[in-house]
Amino acid sequence: MDFAYDAKTEELRTKLLAFMDSHVYPAEAVLEQQLRDAADPWERQPILEELKAEARRQGLWNLFHPEHSDGVTNLQYAPLAEITGRSPHLAPEALNCAAPDTGNMEVLTMFGTDEQKKQWLQPLLDGEIRSAFCMTEPEVASSDATNIATRIERDGDDYVINGRKWWSSGAMNPNCAIFIVMGKTDPDAERHRQQAMILVPRDTPGVTVKRAMHVFGYGDHAHGGHAEIEFADVRVPASNLISGEGEGFAIAQARLGPGRIHHCMRLIGMAERALELMCRRATSRVAFGKPIAAQGVVHEWIAESRVRIEQARLLVLKTAWLMDTVGNKGAHTEIQAIKIGTPSMTEWVLDKAIQAHGGAGVSQDFPLAELWAATRTLRLADGPDEVHRMSLAKRELKKYL
Repeated sequence: MDFAYDAKTEELRTKLLAFMDSHVYPAEAVLEQQLRDAADPWERQPILEELKAEARRQGLWNLFHPEHSDGVTNLQYAPLAEITGRSPHLAPEALNCAAPDTGNMEVLTMFGTDEQKKQWLQPLLDGEIRSAFCMTEPEVASSDATNIATRIERDGDDYVINGRKWWSSGAMNPNCAIFIVMGKTDPDAERHRQQAMILVPRDTPGVTVKRAMHVFGYGDHAHGGHAEIEFADVRVPASNLISGEGEGFAIAQARLGPGRIHHCMRLIGMAERALELMCRRATSRVAFGKPIAAQGVVHEWIAESRVRIEQARLLVLKTAWLMDTVGNKGAHTEIQAIKIGTPSMTEWVLDKAIQAHGGAGVSQDFPLAELWAATRTLRLADGPDEVHRMSLAKRELKKYL
């Protein structure tokens, strides 16, 4: 594995870093003000549309998608996603690289029919609409995806969907036009063949977006929030089924692999920004007669942060390289390892950065508290730590059994 960035990556990094400095960072305060002034906080704010237009003009668009980004690989995308992670509520969406759209676009690319791609994938790639992924449910332990209780039942030329979902990311966005819904088509089949995924247009009768779910009090307005949704006798054409009955679990695994590494790539950027803010704060504040930076415990935080960030980055890059060379299945162990380690690393760095800021660290004047809330959530999203640890341990033990 070559640790140097190739020419394409270096070119895109240079362009993206300049875009962050000139457009994204200045837009953070603008977005906050627009959200405060908005009659409906879920409406798309003008600053986001301006950023998207500029990113597209500069060729910083759909970078995550190898078929629609001039063939950028996972390894090439990793340092780019890291940069966007420094402003996770603005930069990913500005580049049309925000979850859940990225995962939904990948599902449609891998498993969608030509008609599904024309109707839904192309508008997503063009940034004309947004989407939501409806998998988690309030009544069951969704850490075990086979528990999913929502029913998808065939009725003539249609499927009828009944169930409740929550934490459906992106669904509060008024521009969210399509849901990918996971449910059971055959509860009596083998447990990993009971599920299917189906496309449900938001305006379908029987779909009710009941409320927004907040993360530690944050609404995540920039990404369209997370919603609780009720599906009551929702009827869609049978042609809306993705791939086929019994394919839902396999599709979910194919979707979540890239999604997990994308989150980890961005988490590295979040940790880097936290360390930068910690160092700036430590050198500018005086306590007990000397700069905070002169305190031994702060030295330990800074040094340990750098060590942990570098370790996580190297494992993320190795994982991206393996996904490119041997595929997602061949990188399964590493994907699970980064999903366990990277959020915990970033959470630790953010915690120390918050501590170094004192009361300011938990205030709205710095991004640290919101970054911490988002990071803590990622220890649950795309599978909780405990599930990944259990699976990873089983794979290790197989070598000795």
